[in-house]
Formats: sequence, structure tokens, C-alpha cells
Amino acid sequence: MKRIITISREFGAGGSAIGTQVAKRLGYEFYDKAIILRAAKESNIDVESILKWDEKVPVNFGFAQSLFDFYNKPLNEKLFEVQREVIRRIGEKGNCVILGRNANTILKEFDNCLHVFIHATPYWRLEHMKEKMPDTPESKISDEIRAIDKARKKYCTYYTNTEFGMSEYYDISLSSSTLGIETCVDTICSLAEK
Repeated sequence: MKRIITISREFGAGGSAIGTQVAKRLGYEFYDKAIILRAAKESNIDVESILKWDEKVPVNFGFAQSLFDFYNKPLNEKLFEVQREVIRRIGEKGNCVILGRNANTILKEFDNCLHVFIHATPYWRLEHMKEKMPDTPESKISDEIRAIDKARKKYCTYYTNTEFGMSEYYDISLSSSTLGIETCVDTICSLAEK
């Protein structure tokens, strides 16, 4: 049976490390921001624009904008549509771990999915990111954590009409600060193998 694991996460909670290790242990494909670059390539949208609009909500998306006219949509609208199609194609292949990108909502009607949310205490997240970014001042890391979480919440609500981090949109929520990365990996793998 083919399996899909989606991992949503707070910034700095170790979701990427957990997802990578889960994929490696299970022998699954791992997809993260590369999905965006693949979506850009397939839709002839330049990569710089993609990265600029990644996980951002349109500032002035107006009611006059046609929801059915792909070519007149703002770039970030086009990006989300293309990205959604790429994620669905990946999901159809199965045996994969998809990090972020609202994959849990995009693939909600797919069978054999395990939707995971990874969170951690603010202190743990700050310490985790300080290890990854040793030359960055703590205040800047702290600001970045808040800004990225806020952007992810807005992006999730805007494009999926769901609420980022709310338990009803996931099968399981794990605290990496309480359990540790290894236990999170063990738990996800155990559930995936059942």
C-alpha cells in the first residue's frame, strides 16, 4: 500500500529534520521547497518571483478579480494553483513525505495519508534555530520565527480556508520540544507502517 505523509510545522520546530529522517527511514521520496521550484519550471514562472511570493497572501486581491481567469490572476494565485497540481501528482505516486505547502489540505481526500503537525515551545525553537544560524543575532532569529509563523498562518487561511496548527486538520500533533526529534521520527514511522 502506498502512503503519503504530510508534515506541517512551526518555524524552528524541527519539521524539516523530522521529515527528512522519516523519508530516509521509510525509503520514501522527500519533498519540500523544491516543489515550488518544480512548479515554477512547469508553469514558466521565474524562480525569483516564486521565492518572492512563497507563502505570501496577495496584498490587494480585489473582488473584481476573476477567480476563473488563470492568466489574469496575480502571480501568487497562479503559483498556488500550479503548486497544488504538483502536490496532487506527487500524492498520486505515493510513498512520499511532503513538508509544508498546505499539502495536508490539498491531499485531504486522498487515501492512506498521515497528516502531522510539529510544534515546539518558543524557547526550544529559538535554541534550535540558534544552532542552525550561529552568526545571526538572537533578536533577529526571534523576529524571524514570529514573522514566518504569522505568514504561514495567513497563507494557510487565505488559500485553504483552514487554520494553521488546529488539530482538526491533522491526524497527529507532536511536540518536538517535549518528545525530541528522534521520538517524533519513531512515532511517525510507526504510524506509517501500520
